[in-house]
Amino acid sequence: MLRTLRRSLTAVGLSLATALTGSLLAAGAGTPAHAAVPATIPLKITNNSARGEQVYIYNLGTELSTGRQGWADANGTFHTWPAGGNPPTPAPDAAIPGPAAGQSTTIRLPKFSGRVYFSYGQKLVFKLTTGGLVQPAVQNPADPNRNILFNWSEYTLNDSGLWINSTQVDMFSAPYAVGLQRANGDTVSTGRLKPGGYNGFFNALRGQPGGWANLIQTRPDGTVLRALSPLYGLETGALPASVMDDYINRVWQKYSTSTLTVTPFADQPDTKYYGRVSGGVMNFTNNAGTTVTSFQKPDASSVFGCHRKLDAPNDQVRGPISRTLCAGFNRSTLLANPHQPDSSADAFYKDNVTNHYARKIHARTADGKAYAFAFDDVGHHESLVHDGNPRQAYLTLDPLN
Repeated sequence: MLRTLRRSLTAVGLSLATALTGSLLAAGAGTPAHAAVPATIPLKITNNSARGEQVYIYNLGTELSTGRQGWADANGTFHTWPAGGNPPTPAPDAAIPGPAAGQSTTIRLPKFSGRVYFSYGQKLVFKLTTGGLVQPAVQNPADPNRNILFNWSEYTLNDSGLWINSTQVDMFSAPYAVGLQRANGDTVSTGRLKPGGYNGFFNALRGQPGGWANLIQTRPDGTVLRALSPLYGLETGALPASVMDDYINRVWQKYSTSTLTVTPFADQPDTKYYGRVSGGVMNFTNNAGTTVTSFQKPDASSVFGCHRKLDAPNDQVRGPISRTLCAGFNRSTLLANPHQPDSSADAFYKDNVTNHYARKIHARTADGKAYAFAFDDVGHHESLVHDGNPRQAYLTLDPLN
């Protein structure tokens, strides 16, 4: 349900703008509202990183009752961003001191849609343009946050409850887990890596031929900071533009002589669309044989970003088909299974041409869940927890080992 936020931010690269208040909430729209959901809930942040640096916390996003962009302080009080400039002007210091190693700090989450950032050792640099808040963009070597170790979680708290996730859509960096306590006292969590999973991921990426090791960013002293997503790898030249061409070409060839069946809604098994490639275009028809949407052959950027030639509008036809295609390309399941999406992760990432970044992340999460690309929630393989009336939320900073 948080995928649209990430896709919009990736595409725009600027601000937590209207994407936060629009389709981000669509997945929760059908959930009955709970009048008992309070104006704020506690977020307990626990520092299990074993690192000695000062931690800084930021709660940035959109106030859902007004649509205003800003930040929340430790008490959950909302503050609107002032007007920005061109060139960008410094944003107000929204940093909240985080817990020392082995300690916990509790802040309040308001009814908000946005991100909780955390950084080690240095405060993050945020600036404001006339269009809103400038997010860190570490794929840019000149970004002032390039050499800071940081990460973020995404969440929405509204009258239908809380959704909170871990995300690697933009990068894989400082590990953390998210969780919540339900009204009955039960707790659920996701996002935690297996023991040794952090270093194991980077070692595996270094051993993957084809440019994948180039996704890793380090400080000048050699300290590993993060791995960029494949989309940013393409944009920075770390990955070759042709990295997915072989698989894409084989898919287009296969479905020029056979049919790809997409059943995009698990709760609507009779809603099916049928794809065939003709004249280099994959056309989808409905049960009546009417063409409902068409796709040009995608490139690697379209696949990794789930955008451009695989654009997924928030409608009931093209968007659902596109997100299914996007998941199938990233997981390399479209050749093996002409009925999409796949229900079992056992079939994912088996082709030599695949999203190896996503493959290696999922292999190292304790529950197999991750948001390693924008539509990783197809088939419910995402690292997201939700409750309609949570008592509190959790963010746990884990060791970098």
